[in-house]
Amino acid sequence: MPETEEKIIPAESQPLQLFAAWLADAEKSEPNDPNAMALATTTVAGAPSVRMVLLKGFDDAGFVFYTNAESRKGQELAANPQAALLFHWKSLRRQIRVEGAVTPVSEAESDQYFTSRARLSRLGAWASAQSRVMASRPEFLLKIAAVTAKYVGRDVPRPEYWSGWRVRPDAIEFWQDMPFRLHDRVRYQRSGESWTHDRLYP
Repeated sequence: MPETEEKIIPAESQPLQLFAAWLADAEKSEPNDPNAMALATTTVAGAPSVRMVLLKGFDDAGFVFYTNAESRKGQELAANPQAALLFHWKSLRRQIRVEGAVTPVSEAESDQYFTSRARLSRLGAWASAQSRVMASRPEFLLKIAAVTAKYVGRDVPRPEYWSGWRVRPDAIEFWQDMPFRLHDRVRYQRSGESWTHDRLYP
């Protein structure tokens, strides 16, 4: 079966440049949240834990997301600062896996992003004891109402426990769907400040 050259992953590309190109394609085709990614962490006991979050920035230093540091994922990252990410773009039949160490972003970065959020999202960060048990949904809504009243006519500051994390990739794997499940896979691995790559069997 012949393969169309345009579908073959160009292994000679730099992985972050290729990621940027694939994300741009996803922004044109995905109906919702093309920057959504699965974030996998581990519990203290080593059990896997995964959830969807949103990518809020990336560059040569890594992939950035934000959350409540007191949430389950925040506590797991504090105990074991390693993570895996998965981007899956169904409309393009593509996925990208990222693995690496995690470090907090600077307070200035966290402040800048928090300020850019919608006001209700900022109020929600104060009202939500993320990942902890609540008695009922009305309890949460009452907390939002209380926080809203507290900050009437005032800017909503960033809570100290709300911050960002950066995943510095040690490995990035690109996967492209091909007919008859003869998929194309290229894995990049960090080597100092450069990258090596291999093409993998599907």
